[in-house]
Amino acid sequence: MSIGNSPEDERPFRDQSQEARPSVGRALQQARIAAGLTVDDVSSATRVRIAIVHAIEADDFAPCGGDVYARGHIRTLARAVHLDPEPLIAQYDAEHGGRPAPTPAAPLFEAERIRPERRGPNWTAAMVAAIVVVIGFVGFTAFKGGGDSGDAKSQVADGLTPTPGKSASPTPKKEKPAAPTGEPSDSAIAAAPQDKVTVQVSAPNGRSWISAKDHNGRMLFDGLLKKGQSKTFQDSSKINLILGDAGAIELYVNGKKIEDNFRPGAVERLTYTKGDPVAG
Repeated sequence: MSIGNSPEDERPFRDQSQEARPSVGRALQQARIAAGLTVDDVSSATRVRIAIVHAIEADDFAPCGGDVYARGHIRTLARAVHLDPEPLIAQYDAEHGGRPAPTPAAPLFEAERIRPERRGPNWTAAMVAAIVVVIGFVGFTAFKGGGDSGDAKSQVADGLTPTPGKSASPTPKKEKPAAPTGEPSDSAIAAAPQDKVTVQVSAPNGRSWISAKDHNGRMLFDGLLKKGQSKTFQDSSKINLILGDAGAIELYVNGKKIEDNFRPGAVERLTYTKGDPVAG
């Protein structure tokens, strides 16, 4: 007859919190769906290829090309779907052997310390000698000029030696034109040019992820617009917008406010052109 606990009592308890926690890929997928974004939206916003986004959401990190790139993709995707990336990266490290130890700096320091010192020409001494020569020449010229006529003395006293036939007035310097700013001001919005489309995006009611492209598909802005911030975009023919939370956004197109009642949390894809602010 055995005394003590049975083998069933010695089995380790299951960590129910670990079982309930979703995987890294599953957490990113759920957050993307909750944000109302497609895989194409996330890929366009983060520049991560669609195939890699699908692989990460399936917890397949092989296409990332290594742990360093996998952590970078996790961080980028988490920010795009409004998640804190640090817990996901910690979970990834725990499931893949931990973060690699940094390379110690001592051997590199020792190698640098024993490297023979390369001696070059002593430019400091040469510069001091040149300055002494110049000062001596100036002093000699000033001493010699003391015996010249009174006109020469007055010219030396005034510090000017006018050249005959030339104007003594200094040549005015041409001022460089001010570099154009990347963002038109509010006054430029109020007087929007007729031959361009001007769009101002403001976030008075909260924050929202936004993406803006010009008519050539070139990315003008891609990121989070915080509460109270605004961005202004201008193009010759067309502005394409994606609003992650359209309910937090106010739009002014060509100087006119857009009165669309966007729902909070709704993702809106909008196109504005020259003329009246009509969404495409």
